Amino acid sequence: WTALPLCCLYLLMLLGNCTLLWMIKTDHSLHTPMYYFLSMLAMADLGLSLSTLPTMLAIFWFQSTSLHFEACIAQMYFIHSFSAIESGVLVAMAFDRFVAICYPLHYASVLTNSLIMKAGGMIFTRGICVVIPVAVLIKKMPFCRSHVLSHSFCLHQDMLRLVCGDVRVNSLYGLTAVILTKGLDSLTILLSYVMIIRAISSIVSQEARAKAFSTCISHLCAVLIFYIPLIGLSITHRFGKHLPPLTHTLLADAYLLVPPVLNPLVYSWKTKQIRRRILILLCR
Repeated sequence: WTALPLCCLYLLMLLGNCTLLWMIKTDHSLHTPMYYFLSMLAMADLGLSLSTLPTMLAIFWFQSTSLHFEACIAQMYFIHSFSAIESGVLVAMAFDRFVAICYPLHYASVLTNSLIMKAGGMIFTRGICVVIPVAVLIKKMPFCRSHVLSHSFCLHQDMLRLVCGDVRVNSLYGLTAVILTKGLDSLTILLSYVMIIRAISSIVSQEARAKAFSTCISHLCAVLIFYIPLIGLSITHRFGKHLPPLTHTLLADAYLLVPPVLNPLVYSWKTKQIRRRILILLCR
């Protein structure tokens, strides 16, 4: 029975993110930096969810619980790559809000199409390259313990549990990769919002202050939706070994399924242009 809600979540994710991408592509009024970054977020969400789709449905729909080692490493690579890409896109979106609120007169001259393309290329390149050593290192490790994973997909932390050799290098690089991606990204987002709050607090009009802050709500929701399950999963893997296995499974599922499902809903609800476009489509 678990396959049914999972299928519904995947279908909702596909519908929401594909609709966002289609609207941004076809509506020329949405051809602005904020929506370009939103389309990158939708692509990262699609990649993250589709990476888990084969094994999730194979287990819950067809009761197939076996997976080749190479396929497991490939899945682990794509999951962690798209996760790093999504984190980088959230930083780019924070920079977009920072320029829009702190330097509104320079917004068009700073966030040019060329800069957006370069930023997108750097974000995707970083996500692709930083995870390659993780996959290479774990492929060389001996697995002589139980080959049963805790989750319905392959994660680096979960696979390290099954290694019977010395995992210090793997753990150290994995931690370094997390610090250089999600660690630095979260600090950059925090710094951006400190600057944004300072700029908003200097606005005299309370109405203008509320209007300026309202443009950040969607992004703030996306940041919280992404980082809260991630932090919860990391803490559970490090310090929650005594917790029931179901706790680890639910947190891992939330980390990979909740952001791709909720992000389109949040942006459709809080962004006037997208909400208006959806209403027009529904009326037709």
